[in-house]
Amino acid sequence: MELKNPVMTASGTFGYGTEFADFVPLDQLGGIIVKGTTLFPREGNDYPRMAETAAGMLNCVGLQNKGVDHFCKHIYPEIKDIGTNIIVNVSGSSPDDYAECAARVDALEQIPAIELNISCPNVKQGGMAFGVTCEGAASVVRAVRARYHKTLIVKLSPNVTNIADIARAVEAEGADSVSLINTLMGMAIDIERRRPVLSIATGGLSGPAVKPVALRMVWQVAKAVTIPVVGLGGISSATDAIEFLMAGATAIEIGTANFIDPTVTLRVRDGINEWLDAHGCHSVQEIIGALND
Repeated sequence: MELKNPVMTASGTFGYGTEFADFVPLDQLGGIIVKGTTLFPREGNDYPRMAETAAGMLNCVGLQNKGVDHFCKHIYPEIKDIGTNIIVNVSGSSPDDYAECAARVDALEQIPAIELNISCPNVKQGGMAFGVTCEGAASVVRAVRARYHKTLIVKLSPNVTNIADIARAVEAEGADSVSLINTLMGMAIDIERRRPVLSIATGGLSGPAVKPVALRMVWQVAKAVTIPVVGLGGISSATDAIEFLMAGATAIEIGTANFIDPTVTLRVRDGINEWLDAHGCHSVQEIIGALND
């Protein structure tokens, strides 16, 4: 899959793209990763399910969506001609769920890739997320790879002991690329009510607070695999994006920053170009993995 530039949007922060059409010429982005899609409709978690933190935000939305069939019938026709790479983030509660959802997306001619969210809980194994063990991650990728024939990006969970091992496991099962990081598990407490702020107590932490962790993990994974790495986590400026590219990312995703500045994607794209021009670089390829370490 080719990108016109390395700037994409992170799943769950950009809707289906059309919500941002008044702010950003969507066809100028490298890619749009739409919100998480599951085999069957999901209501998501009870409110409150978002909370602001000192340097980011927590969310426990819970993959609220109307299911893959609704996406195929009603949403795909509206976004298929946008003029950039439209990528579907696929989630599930079992390898079979993932595979069936992916197979239905596979039939959509103008969707060139999916991004597998392996941070979902495995309901058949007591709720532990697929992405926190090599075996769990591999089982999902293996099932999906058997039924999905286009570009397969696997989104890695940072809530692990050794993320390089997870990355190698999914590469061995046929992943074409990995993206990282997904959110870090966090919590906020209302001290007056003596209760968690979020309805289910914990949620995913995103935003500037996670950037140093994300950058370190991208650097580790880029050295561990031969497939392309997509970096995300706290990117809100061209400087942030360039750091990820130098650490080994081929492309980047912008997430939480979209809520603060809906035009941030183009600002970052233009900022990367300005930096490349100022440093005599003819292509972004010249700085990918160019960290002097």
